Formats: sequence, C-alpha cells, structure tokens
Amino acid sequence: MSDLTITRLLDAPRELAFQVWTDPDHLAHWWGPAGFSARSCTVNLTEGGRWRICISDGETDLWASGVYHEIVPPERLVFSFAWEEPEGARGHDTLVTVTLSDHDGKTEMSFHQEIFETVADRDGHVEGWQSCFGRLATYLATKSTECPHGTLSDG
Repeated sequence: MSDLTITRLLDAPRELAFQVWTDPDHLAHWWGPAGFSARSCTVNLTEGGRWRICISDGETDLWASGVYHEIVPPERLVFSFAWEEPEGARGHDTLVTVTLSDHDGKTEMSFHQEIFETVADRDGHVEGWQSCFGRLATYLATKSTECPHGTLSDG
C-alpha cells in the first residue's frame, strides 16, 4: 500500500484556486489528463455531499466519483476518490486532501492521495495527476488574468 503527494505553485490567489477545485463549471475545464475532456461534472459541495465526473478521450468514457469529507474554504478540501467500473461497481476508494496556502500572491497547492492498493496503481495516478495539474495551471492563468482579485462567480 502506498500514497502520493504532489506540490505545485499556482499563479493565482488562493480563493480562486479553491473555487476551481469546487465549482463544476470550472472543474470541467481542467479535470483529466491531456487528451481528455469532461463530458459531465456534478458537485454537491457539502460535507457528506457527492461529486461525480466523466472524462472522455473521444473513444472511452471514464467515470470517477466520491464524497466530500471536509471543506474549509479557501484552504482545505478532503474527499474520497474512486474510478467507477463499466458494470457500475466502484473501484478502490482513496482519500484526497488538497491544501492551499498563500505564497506571495500565488497559491501553493499540496495534493495528497492515499492509500493505493499497489505501487503500480499509485504510479499510474502520478502521471495522470501531473498532466491534470498542468491543465489546472493553464486554466488558472487565464482566469487570473480575467479576474485579477481572485473572485469569480461563474464559468
């Protein structure tokens, strides 16, 4: 069993970084590795609320979902994460903790996901999340330019 941690400096205020993690209109713009786009995204941003997203590469639809365990705007988000199997069953649940810290007008994001069943499963997620966070950084750069004070109300 293993876990992973990815730390990234985002060129956006913390409030904006939190919002793009929690608003389905924003999530749909960056969630998923390069080559994928979100076809569906729902968020019930309450503790105990559910989230669900479908990403597609044009040939294959991949569904992931989970439950929010802790929501502390704009600094912390804890939720479960599992891929859904084609026959409708849920895969292995992991726990994701996203911590956002102010860093000289930017945001330091610490992403932690635990516990994977195998090292190979963890390593596959590292590559996927790194690609996803590249898309997140690009998306945040466009939103920071549109809204320099970090407040954004719609997609």
